[in-house]
Amino acid sequence: MSAAQATTDGLDLPALQRFFTERVPEFRGRLTAELLQGGRSNLTYRLSDGHSTWVLRRPPLGNLTPSAHDMQREYRVVAALQGTHVPVARATALADADVLGVPFTVMEFVAGKVVRTLDDLHSLPQAEIDSCAYSLIDVLATLHAVNPVEVGLTEFGRPEGYLRRQVQRWYDQWQRVRTRELGDIDRLHTRLAAECPAELGSSIVHGDYRIDNAILDPNDASRVLAVLDWEMATLGDPLADLGLHLVYTDPTFAPVLAGSAASTSPRLPSVTDLAERYARSSGRDLDNLRFYLTLGYFKIAVIAEGIHARFQQGMTRGDGFDKVGDAVAPLAAAGLRTLTGTR
Repeated sequence: MSAAQATTDGLDLPALQRFFTERVPEFRGRLTAELLQGGRSNLTYRLSDGHSTWVLRRPPLGNLTPSAHDMQREYRVVAALQGTHVPVARATALADADVLGVPFTVMEFVAGKVVRTLDDLHSLPQAEIDSCAYSLIDVLATLHAVNPVEVGLTEFGRPEGYLRRQVQRWYDQWQRVRTRELGDIDRLHTRLAAECPAELGSSIVHGDYRIDNAILDPNDASRVLAVLDWEMATLGDPLADLGLHLVYTDPTFAPVLAGSAASTSPRLPSVTDLAERYARSSGRDLDNLRFYLTLGYFKIAVIAEGIHARFQQGMTRGDGFDKVGDAVAPLAAAGLRTLTGTR
């Protein structure tokens, strides 16, 4: 293998071979790598020695935003959740920048099915779609029931003031990425800041809980084998996780991830049904769910504007990015309608 081949797509296979020999007890043989599909953030590879299989995740190529793509955070929470009832891959190794020039994590490879697209979703029988959606809610409630102290995550985040920091964080991000004036975003920020409640408890928060961030049993879509993509995890208000998860099902979101299973589908259970399932599974009070849904709309609108800004700057690759900007104003308007109870 030439030096050029060894470093294709951000991996230095000889360096990884040495790392696995030193750090992964079950490793034997010659390491091969394959870039996996999915994910617009960290790069994900499947590695194999012909006997065992692992997944390596590293930050994307190019310049990185400070504190983004936090590999240590992702590894730490997955390692902490081993032995709980939350399904996660086995954490194998965490490396600093000495091996590949950037930090990376190695997890076990979990063989299963990822429902990435609407076509994937619609290929399932209706009963499986329903059971999958409700199982994801049950797993979310299970995650929120884990005591951070008991799994060694006492200092994983600052739960006090989490909601106010979220409101301000995403408004600050809007100021950095906006390509236009949009009064509804300013109004959303003002209303959310004024009506921000005290946190409804504290839990481990995933931060981007979607159907395509889960590996399902290939023979039974109602069984979640592993929850993926923990880079946004922290300690905070669990209903922020629920609110964002529910907002993903709004048709207004569809242009942001065109064709994704995380986009809306008329075959998914309703927001009301999913919220009721979470209330039963978690025992939590959802009387103030409108605030959390609105926060979800606010966050996605800002994220969509950021993607739109990158598209305008010629920094995106692939199809569908030209439509993302069209979702920003409708998402902000949907957030205002939700907060005022006029949807």
